[in-house]
Amino acid sequence: MLAYWFIYLLPGFMAIALSHRHRTQTFRSMGWFWLIFVLFIGLRYEVGGDWFNYLRHYEMAYGEPLISELSGGGDPGYVFLCWLASNNDWGMGFVSLVCAAIFMTGLISFSSKQPAPWLALTVAVPYLVVVVAMGYTRQGVALGLIFLALNWLEKRNLFWFLFYIVLAALFHKSAMLMVGLGFFITKGNWLFRGLVVASMAYGLFSLTVADSYEAMWTNYVDAEMESQGALIRIVMNLAPALVLLLFRRQWLRVFPDGRFWIWMAVAAVAAVFLVSFASTAVDRVSLYLTPLQVVVLSRIPYLFRNKLTPQVTTTVIVFGYAAVLFVWLNFATHAPHWLPYRSLIFQ
Repeated sequence: MLAYWFIYLLPGFMAIALSHRHRTQTFRSMGWFWLIFVLFIGLRYEVGGDWFNYLRHYEMAYGEPLISELSGGGDPGYVFLCWLASNNDWGMGFVSLVCAAIFMTGLISFSSKQPAPWLALTVAVPYLVVVVAMGYTRQGVALGLIFLALNWLEKRNLFWFLFYIVLAALFHKSAMLMVGLGFFITKGNWLFRGLVVASMAYGLFSLTVADSYEAMWTNYVDAEMESQGALIRIVMNLAPALVLLLFRRQWLRVFPDGRFWIWMAVAAVAAVFLVSFASTAVDRVSLYLTPLQVVVLSRIPYLFRNKLTPQVTTTVIVFGYAAVLFVWLNFATHAPHWLPYRSLIFQ
């Protein structure tokens, strides 16, 4: 358990110590943390609820033709990576390291562009790093690529936004849902944007979901699959969403290129009312709304600096997410799959 606290307190300490500074970090200056996190996530051994499922996929890919693997209905990006590693005997650790590197590249790239980059990284640790990146590997990769896409969305660059969304969908089909955010770019002709986004959405749907759409709807909605802890995770998105919606005018004055965050906040509120309808489906989709926590909470010290000092606000948020990590490690149903932390280095 101490390993998880170490990985949390590293950026947490930096967040508090540098809370008086405004956006002084770059991706390069956070490079050592990128390496530490990649090794921590990528070299885990028998850690995470789906570890043995991923190991089975790796073992089954050995000796199989690539075409056969890609036509099996899995996510092509992850299938190819698994096939490549398995048939070259590079080990499961190679797959995990590559996935961890993609995830952390997206997360740190996104965090470094926030007013309080260390706080952004700290907020991401309890759920996005520990639970998602170490438990749901494919969605972790997709989320890392979505962080890169959101960087370009704030720059109002539709091409690169869609490029990274396509890559994300290759690792987890559900990432295609984020395509619609491209419509909210405030640059260029709205009709052209609408046609491009709609065409891309249709293309991704046809490529990744069309063949399994009915089965997915049956499993996630008609069967009323329940996801334990879904409501708690959705409420974690709800809190920053409400802050953003309540102070949206102040937000848009300071961050005028981030109008799409308002719509993500609306989606986070809607998820609360939909979770009772199909908790697992809503839980999976809400994962892509978790960047709200990173972006809103890392900007709160800057937005409210005239009412509270950034150091006070930052300290409260760091301790608040420390409580989230404590509760998850000690009381979550699936936490035993993460405990104790084991590394391939010592196996």
